[in-house]
Amino acid sequence: MGGPGGTKGESRDKIEKKRLAILSILKEAKVPLGSQKIMELLNHMRYDISERTVRFHLNAMDAAGLTECVGRQGRLITNRGRMELAQARVFEKVGFLAARIDELSYRMDFNLQTRTGTVVLNLSIVPQREFLLTYTHMLDVFKKGYSMGKLLTLFRPGEQVGDIVIPAGMVGVGTVCSITLNGVLVSHGIPVVSRFGGLLEYRSWKPIRFTAIINYDGTTLDPLEIFIKSGMTDYRGATTAGDGIIGAGFRELPASSRAVVMELAGELEKIGLGGILEVGYAGKDLLEIPINEGRIGTIVIGGLNPMAILVEYGVNVHSHALSALVDFECLFPYSEFEDRFREIIKSP
Repeated sequence: MGGPGGTKGESRDKIEKKRLAILSILKEAKVPLGSQKIMELLNHMRYDISERTVRFHLNAMDAAGLTECVGRQGRLITNRGRMELAQARVFEKVGFLAARIDELSYRMDFNLQTRTGTVVLNLSIVPQREFLLTYTHMLDVFKKGYSMGKLLTLFRPGEQVGDIVIPAGMVGVGTVCSITLNGVLVSHGIPVVSRFGGLLEYRSWKPIRFTAIINYDGTTLDPLEIFIKSGMTDYRGATTAGDGIIGAGFRELPASSRAVVMELAGELEKIGLGGILEVGYAGKDLLEIPINEGRIGTIVIGGLNPMAILVEYGVNVHSHALSALVDFECLFPYSEFEDRFREIIKSP
């Protein structure tokens, strides 16, 4: 990154680590930072570095187009710098998804009794014109029960969801992420092990087996995002004939929690957050997936399923799993979608 060069005696690996750390600091700051402030933050991150060396790295990154000098205010990260940060050192990011799952599950504060608090949201960005012609297919996924509950939300151009701003001419569609179930279970004292995301085959409207899986702790991307982009799903068949391939996740829970899990699943279903397909029994395989001793397996509907069918119809959908925590009150039943969508496309 940033070409050859560096402080005397340092390896390229150490130089790259420092420059990635600087890019990360600038990305999080969102405002220009000077070399002294960057040095202080790097020292807090246990990098032994001088202000002079920070300036050296910044000059090199300016030349590479990764940062931009805005005078006395300091530096900003550029779009190229953001891309570099996202793509660099992928091997260090393996396990990032599993960590984010745990983090959002812990931070979620949804109260099932009062129906207040936050839930985890997936965000999909769709061109308004294309969506207007195809949204009924999305609604079919909800109607046939292949969605994570019955709720969703919409975002207008210019609105920000997490780190993403909805572009002009687009609409943001928020679907409930299946990790919301993790948060509910954790809040009731039930530890959850998220094992994998996969493709679940349906025959005659019933789940039969997993045809492909990706472990959460072995990927930097959401498994369902990968399967959708790879064209491996068949929601069209699932919604029209009950024979197809949809996205689902697999969790392991303590065997002693089964009765409580079943009760919580029923309560979640009542308020539109139902997403648990199957709950197994202690030590028994679930749809051919072996279960560890003292645990039960649980199959959960994929949160991106309603948007995935649009990809099958050729719509240009950009989906981002685990995008943000949002208030439950922002969600509405899919039966209200058409009226809400019309309000957005009519507005200037």
